[in-house]
Amino acid sequence: MFFLKRVFRAFRYRDFRIMWLGACVSTVGTFVQQFAQSWLVYDLTKNAFYLGLDLFLGQLPIMLFSLVGGVFADRLDRRRMLLASQYIQMACAFVLAALFATHTVHVWHILTLSSVVGIGQSFGGPAYSALLPTLVGPEDLANAISMNSIQFNLARIVGPTLGGLAYTVFGAAWCFALNGISFVAVIISLIVIKVAFVASKTNTSIVKSMKEGIRFIRDREGLAPLVALAFSSTLFGFSLTGFLPVIVQTVFHKGPGTYELLLVSSAAGSICGALIVASLEKLKGQGRLAVLALFALGVATASFAVSKWVVLSCFLIFLAGAAVMTSAALMLSLVQLIVVDSMRGRVMSVYNLAFRAGIPLGALILGKLIPVLGVSTSLAGFGMCLVAVAAYVLFVMRRVPTFGRHDDFAGANRQSETV
Repeated sequence: MFFLKRVFRAFRYRDFRIMWLGACVSTVGTFVQQFAQSWLVYDLTKNAFYLGLDLFLGQLPIMLFSLVGGVFADRLDRRRMLLASQYIQMACAFVLAALFATHTVHVWHILTLSSVVGIGQSFGGPAYSALLPTLVGPEDLANAISMNSIQFNLARIVGPTLGGLAYTVFGAAWCFALNGISFVAVIISLIVIKVAFVASKTNTSIVKSMKEGIRFIRDREGLAPLVALAFSSTLFGFSLTGFLPVIVQTVFHKGPGTYELLLVSSAAGSICGALIVASLEKLKGQGRLAVLALFALGVATASFAVSKWVVLSCFLIFLAGAAVMTSAALMLSLVQLIVVDSMRGRVMSVYNLAFRAGIPLGALILGKLIPVLGVSTSLAGFGMCLVAVAAYVLFVMRRVPTFGRHDDFAGANRQSETV
């Protein structure tokens, strides 16, 4: 019982519970749509490049506008920014549902709407990252981040399951309609919670404010390496699930059921990884653990790429999911503990930009490599690149322990408060 209280201690906070539940329902809807969207893009084009292009266009606005979104997150009402983001994404889901229901959808419709969703997320993402730490006490921040990861990955299990059922029984249009309806939950939660943050009033230009955030990252020991690791982890380690339809159809010669099984296995591994992080109470050594998790992710990805056995592949993608979530949650919690609230929107926008930028770039590169080298060789190469990055940090840089020293973070925060 004590262990469970320790693992789920962030749920003691009312606003966090409400936000967690609303976000979970909405994320389930997102994965219901992603299941249908990835499958249909490949089914319509029979070209892996369009899968990568869809992922790229969804992330491109985040790369372009998230730094601006971070500035606004430190200046405006973060709750209102999040509400605007949810309205944009909800509208796009209903538009896509209408296009499929009327049999008028084309690939360019899907690509365009992915870009519009990305615009909404480029402003909502920094606002959410900055809002989350205000819902819990600082001693429970790492736990809250892990719980947030758990809701995301619970949705990765429930979403594809519901998506597969809705796709098979009702058709693709219902997958997109269900996603649109799911946004109601997070909108209600945002209206109900109490936000303590008071936006700062300043005449500083947007460009100068962005520079302040970048300078903060440069001056705080450990922050810049964490940003670089975040980019490397998503560039080489996050594209696996995006290309599962190619693997399912060309390697295993199976259908949506196998695709759903692999997605659920990945999500189950991610939940285990998040539970591991949630059970940790001290930060000492978390930086090294994060890099070791990236090493394991590279090995699991390369092994999955050459596997020809579905059962073994489910196990390997489970391990990959656990490694992904362990490394991501540890790095994010370390960054959140270094930064102060007045800089949180800007710093987190830079971190999120690095983290998110690797996803579309990796997807686009893989989309071009797979037709030339094959899906197995391309994914294995990406896995080994991630192994090389982790090995370099562990054995050449040898600065990983500085990521996880709680006293250093506390001192940095005290110093930052005087800036």
